[in-house]
Amino acid sequence: MVATHASLLGAAQAVVYLADYEQLVLVPLRGPGVPSRAELTVDGSVAGLAYRRMELTRSPAHEGPQRIWIPLLDGVARVGVLELVLSNTHVDESGLEDRARVFAALVAELLMTHDTYSDLFLRLRRRRPLSLAAEIHWELLPPLTFATERLVISGALEPAYDIGGDSFDYAVNESTAELMVLDAVGHGLPAALLSSAAVGAYRHARRDMRDLRDIAAAMNSVIAEQFLDSQFATGVLARLDLETGLLSWVNAGHPEPLIVRDGTLIRPPHCPPGPPLGLQDIKPEPCQLQLSRGDRVLFYTDGIVEARSPTGDFFGEQRLGEFIIRASAAGEQAPETLRRLMRYILNHQAGQLQDDASIVLVEWHTGSEEQLVL
Repeated sequence: MVATHASLLGAAQAVVYLADYEQLVLVPLRGPGVPSRAELTVDGSVAGLAYRRMELTRSPAHEGPQRIWIPLLDGVARVGVLELVLSNTHVDESGLEDRARVFAALVAELLMTHDTYSDLFLRLRRRRPLSLAAEIHWELLPPLTFATERLVISGALEPAYDIGGDSFDYAVNESTAELMVLDAVGHGLPAALLSSAAVGAYRHARRDMRDLRDIAAAMNSVIAEQFLDSQFATGVLARLDLETGLLSWVNAGHPEPLIVRDGTLIRPPHCPPGPPLGLQDIKPEPCQLQLSRGDRVLFYTDGIVEARSPTGDFFGEQRLGEFIIRASAAGEQAPETLRRLMRYILNHQAGQLQDDASIVLVEWHTGSEEQLVL
């Protein structure tokens, strides 16, 4: 169907590629009438360039038939790319790129709609088997990136095929953004089950419009009542007023958020964390910080900063902040920044994480959200 309708744009061929779970390769979607294609690397191909930059890209003229690569986006979350090979006959270039973007948006919408009742695309994205814990975990996650004219929220996690207890969630309701980052104790299936219950409790209480302390209390009760042997989860629950930039949060035994402001890494005023969720006797005390326009806020699990090199060197907060600062200065979009960050952390730990690592980057009135939304 895609190939048939692409011909109306003057394309002789059309191929859909989906990104794998680690966002390392683009895997072609095969079907009747679709030309054979090999996998393409995200970091070493023109298709990958379109994916990384989230913008339409043309192949060099000397490489044969003219190709256009358009990112496939679920809202602003990257799904893959669409390749259009233009016909050798005359193609009307007037408005071609705009029409191609609209076409790609429709293709992405069809992919996401069909993905809800088919395993085909999920299987295609897997370059190796997912653990059962990872299967459960990926079903919990919201889209990895969301943007409005005032806000960008982007998340990433590793190891993609074996993630267990880490999770994050968010919702944007009118002028309020709600966020949660969670690290369930343990590994594998037990951690995934605890994380699932905690995320469910978070969403239930959040949708019941409770305040942050009561949401934390609800999550604490579910973990304490349903899981034995003093199992627990650390986490940060946050609420951002999109009009004023007032950030409020409660901390349940979790690393403090970090702020990148004007190219500098800063820490919020010290706010003592409460006990982990599942071990609380009283509700945690709320913390607050007034953001400035252009601030970037990092919420992360300890697997990020405690990733250790073979020589024992921790990745650390300073290295994390400096990476975000460099990416921001280069004008890199949040989802690509986090994709590269995870590769950087994996390389730091010689390709093998010892703990789950998750991060959420929140950008408030930075200007980059306008590029994503447009």
